[in-house]
Amino acid sequence: MSGLSDSKTDGAAGEKLRRIRTLEERIQKYQKSYYDGEAEISDAEFDSLWDELKSLDPSDPVLQKIGQDSGSFAKIRHIMPMGSQEKAATPEEFLLWAKKHVYDEYLVEYKLDGASLELQYRNGALVRAVTRGDGSIGDDITPNAKKMHGVQPLLLKDGGRVDFTGGIRGEVIMTHKVHDMLFADKANCRNAANGLMKRKDGSGSENLTLITYDALSEYEPQPFNDEEEKLQWLSAFGFTTVPLKICRTIQDVIAYRARVMEIRKTIDYDIDGLVVKERTIDRKDAERARPDRQIAFKFSLEEAVSVIRNVEWSISGATYTPVAVFDPVELAGTIVQRASLANPDTIRALGLKIGSHVVVVKRGEIIPKIESVVPGETENTSELLYPGTCETCGTTLVDEGSRLYCPNRSCSKRILHQLLKWISVVDIRDFGDTLIRSLFESGKVRSISDLYSLDIASLTPFFLNSESIASEKKSLGAEKVLRSIRSHTKLTLAAFIAGFDIEGIGETSVEKLVSAGLDTLDKLLSASVEQICSVYGFAEVMARSTVAGLAENAEEMQRLVSSGTIQLEEWNASGKLEGKSFCFTGELATMKRAEAQDLVKQSGGMVRSSVTKDLTYLVTNDASNGSTKNRKAEELGVSIITETEFLVLVKDLT
Repeated sequence: MSGLSDSKTDGAAGEKLRRIRTLEERIQKYQKSYYDGEAEISDAEFDSLWDELKSLDPSDPVLQKIGQDSGSFAKIRHIMPMGSQEKAATPEEFLLWAKKHVYDEYLVEYKLDGASLELQYRNGALVRAVTRGDGSIGDDITPNAKKMHGVQPLLLKDGGRVDFTGGIRGEVIMTHKVHDMLFADKANCRNAANGLMKRKDGSGSENLTLITYDALSEYEPQPFNDEEEKLQWLSAFGFTTVPLKICRTIQDVIAYRARVMEIRKTIDYDIDGLVVKERTIDRKDAERARPDRQIAFKFSLEEAVSVIRNVEWSISGATYTPVAVFDPVELAGTIVQRASLANPDTIRALGLKIGSHVVVVKRGEIIPKIESVVPGETENTSELLYPGTCETCGTTLVDEGSRLYCPNRSCSKRILHQLLKWISVVDIRDFGDTLIRSLFESGKVRSISDLYSLDIASLTPFFLNSESIASEKKSLGAEKVLRSIRSHTKLTLAAFIAGFDIEGIGETSVEKLVSAGLDTLDKLLSASVEQICSVYGFAEVMARSTVAGLAENAEEMQRLVSSGTIQLEEWNASGKLEGKSFCFTGELATMKRAEAQDLVKQSGGMVRSSVTKDLTYLVTNDASNGSTKNRKAEELGVSIITETEFLVLVKDLT
């Protein structure tokens, strides 16, 4: 979709409206296929679409609809409302709900991944079995239901029938064993169950099971006093009931969710989360289209539980970064077994040990993250070891908590990493890694300044052998590299600072500082931790790292600029592209990518190397190629424009 193709809609507002319409269409399409017994996507994928629409337009009418069954069965009104539950997909979302719902205890049940069914009883005898339908009226599939395991035709106690008139609600499921033996051709247990229960001839329903969790008498008083007693009442009549866990605190609920995630594959039927409610039965709340006092605390394709087997230390320049190695798990369709732990403080805050059971998340990010340690799983654990000395120079490492690093500025690995970072950020493309490593090992280049003192004579031996040099043969390679170096002496302040390889500080970070008024080298070098902390996106740890890194490199920075070796471009604070960011992917037809990026910077815009939710535009000439950046932009609702549209935009705004 082109972000500028619709002249009737205005920029970001137009993009938002188009995304809402797309989500409405997809949600209604997938709802229909689900209720017809042929679901096209998983619950987790459907929830992702639902949550995105809710974030864009909370009052959208589509969010108030549940769905509908096919037209091939008699329609029956429910005794119990079958509304949709509020959902939380992450601990953070659950905590937001819990702040508004403080209970003495939390009753937690499995959220069954099947098809809802209401059994209607008259004087203790089953008279109807009704599917969910639109939440008020569903299909009468009584003959099929009577064949299912767990459906009781009579409510018997002490040899006699109990005088109960009302509804009992449960979930029709197919066990993994049955699926594997008889219905492996179906995508999953839920799809198979949904299709079988609605067959006109009822065949196959004997392979399904009903698990119950709710009941309501049409007459008062109710035969139970609270939610726990309700499950006990159901169990007494021979119904299979959903497992119940009583948690005293919100953190207990989160911890229980993590433990269930870990054992989820051992359960004989599918669950896709937990239902969290209070002990008290709240009739008025239950009658709402979307009850407020209970919530579905969902699992996610982006979460899994695993076990830490090792912690390795990745060395980048001076910094030693811990990387967790754990048993392989599937996250968002990919198998992962490694995740960065950032720094020693992260390890300590998590209480991480070798053998710890941990929750691993992706949450839309490319890189997996260890979110928490599962409480109570402490057997067979051992303390992990931290490296003590630099493997290159032998200097004792400094553990600042937020960073474990080699403090020796003369450490060869640290210097080489800075040189490689400079070449990358400044984009001296003809200066490859092999050449810079060779120059470094020979001693000809030991600092950024040394790069700009190179000449043909010093470069030629790295391209020609001694015989060619003796015959005074010219090196085209040396000439090309020298031209490339000399054509990269005019830099933005952001690129200049980022090139010095300060821990955690890239061009985007420096751009934030520049935009906040620290728009000259002198201002940056004299900035205090407090000043940098006041800039959005800079917490104290990052601010201290920035100040320390600037101080460490200040002398060379000033020498490069004062000598005229590097010329810093002035920040265009009044540029027409101020506040807009661009990411480029694929080949451009009329210019090099670097030239396009310069156009953005000259007009006060920002260039990004990756697609994030705050990106303004992704520029590509092939939006349909399915690349990672294109897919991410579509998922996040980022405007995708062509090179031609980019040039029109730059021309119009500048």
